Amino acid sequence: MAVITIARQLGAGGKTIGEKVAKALGYSFFDNEIIQMVAEKANVSDEVVRTLEKDTSGKFFKFFAGLVPRTFADRVTEAEPDVLTEPIYVDLLHKIITQIAETGNVVILGRGSQYVLKDQEDAFHVLLTANNNLRMKFLGKKYNLRPDEAAKAIKVEDSRREKLYKSFGRDDYDSYYNYHLTFNMVKTDIDMAVRQICAMVSV
Repeated sequence: MAVITIARQLGAGGKTIGEKVAKALGYSFFDNEIIQMVAEKANVSDEVVRTLEKDTSGKFFKFFAGLVPRTFADRVTEAEPDVLTEPIYVDLLHKIITQIAETGNVVILGRGSQYVLKDQEDAFHVLLTANNNLRMKFLGKKYNLRPDEAAKAIKVEDSRREKLYKSFGRDDYDSYYNYHLTFNMVKTDIDMAVRQICAMVSV
């Protein structure tokens, strides 16, 4: 059993590759499912969790990576309906990613999973990068975005991602030494990346 985490720049094909890898290996794929799991545990709507995740201030992520006591989630039943505090969200996210990984044979997209699971022996970490031209073309084709819309989406997501990881105390999220495989999607294609990821965990 293995766990694959995929960190990516928006428009580098992370979700597409993650889904294809999961299908090829017979693994379970986790992306928006994590939102649903956090919402269920916290007794809030999915939209409340999505709003927190879209927050570009990054302020609530400062609690991440062991900076909060592991007791906040125990108080979740005391929270007001449809109110999710920052510490509870982060604690639940950490617990849920860890629990998902414990089941094995999973692909987890984003949400700092490469840091949550950095010490797990059977976890393989993948990074996908690309230049802005390719990212804009990918978003335009997959989501029917105009060039200006794609450019705006990239700018917003890059800002959110940078602030998220700085709040982890990390500025090395795109550094190759954090990952088993790093792909420049300008130099490869989706199917080749899928094959190489599958080969890595099948050795």
